[in-house]
Amino acid sequence: MSQLEFRWSSWLRVLRDPPPVPNPSAKEDGGLTAWCAETSNNLALPELARKLRVSWNPRMQTTAGRAWWPDRLIELNPKLRDCEPDQLWRTLKHELAHLIAYERCGRKRIDPHGPEWATACADLGIPGEQPFHTLPFKRRRVKRNHSYVCPHCFVTIHRVKPIRRAVACYDCCRKFNAGAYHDRFRLMKKKPL
Repeated sequence: MSQLEFRWSSWLRVLRDPPPVPNPSAKEDGGLTAWCAETSNNLALPELARKLRVSWNPRMQTTAGRAWWPDRLIELNPKLRDCEPDQLWRTLKHELAHLIAYERCGRKRIDPHGPEWATACADLGIPGEQPFHTLPFKRRRVKRNHSYVCPHCFVTIHRVKPIRRAVACYDCCRKFNAGAYHDRFRLMKKKPL
C-alpha cells in the first residue's frame, strides 16, 4: 500500500514570493535603484524600497519611462543618458511617483495621473508635474487607413488595422444600453472617397 508523505518544504515554496522574471533586454541600474529605495524608505514605504528595481530598456523609442505595478519596476529610455541630467531625474521621479501612489493606495483602483500621483510628485519635489514629456524623441507616424462610423451618433473612428469582429460605439452603448453591446450601434466601415 502506498503511503502519503507530507513534505513541509513543498508548502513553503508556494508561500514564498515568485522570483522576478528577468528581462534580457533591460539592464538594471544599481545606483538609481539604491536612490529610489532610499527615497521610498524616507517616505515610510519599506516594502516598495525592498522590491523596487530601476533598469534601462533599449527597446523604448518614444516613451521616456514606464512604471510597472505590482512588479515595482521602473524602466527608463537609454536616450535619457544623452539629455540633461535634470530630465533624467525628473523622469525617474515621475515614474517613482506612480509606484508610490499605487503602494499607498494598495488594491484600490486609481487614475494613473490622478490626485494620488500628484501628491506623490509633490512629496518627491516635483509639484505640478505634467503627465507627458516634451523630450525630442522621434515619434513613429502610422497612417490610419481604416475608418469606421457609428450609425447612431456619426462619430468616426480611424484605425491602423481593420476591425475583424463585431464592435459597437462605446459611448452609445453606455448611454442607451447600460454599457452592454447592441447591434444597432455596431461600427460600419466607411468607404474611402
